[in-house]
Amino acid sequence: MTTFPTRITESGAAVISPTGRITMVTAPQLRADLYALVDGGNTRVVVDFGAVEFIDSSGLSALISGLKHARLAGGDLRISAPNHQVTKILEATTLSRVVGIHETPEAAFPDHV
Repeated sequence: MTTFPTRITESGAAVISPTGRITMVTAPQLRADLYALVDGGNTRVVVDFGAVEFIDSSGLSALISGLKHARLAGGDLRISAPNHQVTKILEATTLSRVVGIHETPEAAFPDHV
């Protein structure tokens, strides 16, 4: 069971939608939710940043941890709809190259597996 809202796209990818600020307060829950999705068999995960205002290094750490966990399970983690601040942080850390930034959750994994 996850804390942040989740849904499954038509292509079968799990979408998790955190809100507000992803900081040292909320990052541990994001990490736990990402692990729960992957451990539950959802190895293709999209983190929808459409309602996220801010992310700090703790949030980045949670994303990287979730990415590693998904890839070890044979899947992947991708990001959708980040605002300007989140995009700048992802680009500055080059994490955007690793996870890929997509306009919508559906665009992150367009094909059904």
